[in-house]
Amino acid sequence: MKDVTGQRFYLVREDVLTEAMQKTLEAKYLLQSGKVSSIWDAVKEVDLSRSAFYKYRDAVFPFHSIVQERILTVFLQLEDREGTLARLLQLVAGSSINILTIHQTIPIQGRASVTLSLDVTAMTKELDEFLNEMKRLDFVESAEVISSGAL
Repeated sequence: MKDVTGQRFYLVREDVLTEAMQKTLEAKYLLQSGKVSSIWDAVKEVDLSRSAFYKYRDAVFPFHSIVQERILTVFLQLEDREGTLARLLQLVAGSSINILTIHQTIPIQGRASVTLSLDVTAMTKELDEFLNEMKRLDFVESAEVISSGAL
């Protein structure tokens, strides 16, 4: 299956990866965990050339790092009142949700459309509860999920 950039992605077992790919994953872990502070230290620790690291660093990822992030896109119709977007964003932030993008139309006839792309990986409540809280805001006319999935 191709992603939006036209690239193909595959899920493969670790034992079929080349040694350089496996060492690249180890080096990335050392960097991410803070066990080393530079690429030079990481590749030295795992006995890998820097050129091999740079070749594979943007091509191999641990499976858990891909499936841990969840993206939710919500489409809302809001009454055009002062402070409505700020109140909505307070609810989002209070639920430990990271806002990735916000798109708001110019208000027409007292209504504005807002589309939020949200990283709900660390969300502190159930999705249904969060959506119901949004819908209970007095200025929200409608709220619907238009997509959800892994990053």
